[in-house]
Amino acid sequence: MLGGKSWEEWIAQYGQSHQHPINRICHTIGIPMIAVSLPLFLVAIVVPGLWLVPLALFVIGWILQFAGHAVEGKPPEFLKDWRFLFVGLRWWAAKIRGKA
Repeated sequence: MLGGKSWEEWIAQYGQSHQHPINRICHTIGIPMIAVSLPLFLVAIVVPGLWLVPLALFVIGWILQFAGHAVEGKPPEFLKDWRFLFVGLRWWAAKIRGKA
C-alpha cells in the first residue's frame, strides 16, 4: 500500500502541499474533526439523535481542508493519489510532535 515509500517520505511529500500557514491551521483543525467524526458515526447508529454531531464535524472538517488548499493554491494530494487520504492523520500527528 505504501508504494515503496516510507511513512516519512509520504509525510514529507504531503507537507510540500501544506506550506501556507493558513492551510496548515485549517488542516490542524480539520483533520482531527474528520478523524473524530468517523467513530462517532458508528456510535450514532445506536444513540438516537447523535448523527448530527459527526455529520457536522465531518462536513466542517472537509470545508476547512478545501479552504486551506484554496489559500495554498494547490489541490489536495489525494486527488493525485488516493493513499494520501491515509497520510493526513500521520502528518497531523507529526506536526503536533513538531516533526512536520
